[in-house]
Amino acid sequence: MALLTVKNLTKSFGGLTAVSDVNMKIDEGELVGLIGPNGAGKTTLFNLLTGVYEPTHGEVILNTHGKERQIQGKKPYNICGEGIARTFQNIRLFKELSVLDNVRIAMHQRVGYTMFPDAFLHTPKYVREEERMIKEAEELLDIFELSHKKNEKAKNLPYGEQRHLEIVRAMATKPDLLLLDEPAAGMNPNETAVLTSTIAQLRRDFGLTILLIEHDMSLVMNVCERIYVLNYGQMLAHGTPEEIQNNKQVIEAYLGEER
Repeated sequence: MALLTVKNLTKSFGGLTAVSDVNMKIDEGELVGLIGPNGAGKTTLFNLLTGVYEPTHGEVILNTHGKERQIQGKKPYNICGEGIARTFQNIRLFKELSVLDNVRIAMHQRVGYTMFPDAFLHTPKYVREEERMIKEAEELLDIFELSHKKNEKAKNLPYGEQRHLEIVRAMATKPDLLLLDEPAAGMNPNETAVLTSTIAQLRRDFGLTILLIEHDMSLVMNVCERIYVLNYGQMLAHGTPEEIQNNKQVIEAYLGEER
């Protein structure tokens, strides 16, 4: 059974329909791409999947740990707790906080102590949990070679490293499904190559299911097993990378300039 099932998902803003009757399925362990021209509705779809927007109609069904439930219309923090994490097209870090604290904040949704008395009195349980979170955060930062910058303010990181930190923060919530919204945006070819390798590593080492929005076609074609194509808010096509590359409708709508 699919980990994520989207049925007839639609979002209208007044007279404008940004996403129209979208259907898709993502199986556990897959790495799936979502592409389309600017304004096609890709980020709007992410916002529907993560509770930023409430759909006009349609269903989003999540199936993790043998439990199937509808999550459309839930608050973002509830959906995160259900097992979906995301990054954003525009970086949304806590820029005045340290790199380490940005990651630790994401972990507090799953913290094992109470505000009172544990946090208030710094009980042994609080100390153990804080030590555990710091260790796990540093291990995640190490994957992206950021552990040596753990005490720097997030705003002082180079652009590419801020992108990486966003992924680390999403990983800190221990998601079953990770949504990446243009993670390679603004990166040079070398940075993109490193990111491509790291995405594959995250999937392999953490058993993640990943849905990826990206305009860098070399990245999408190299890492994704299947690709969905949105155009004007509607699902235009889906298939393997080879099938998408050779789909005449897709070439006309989007890939023509890439070939």
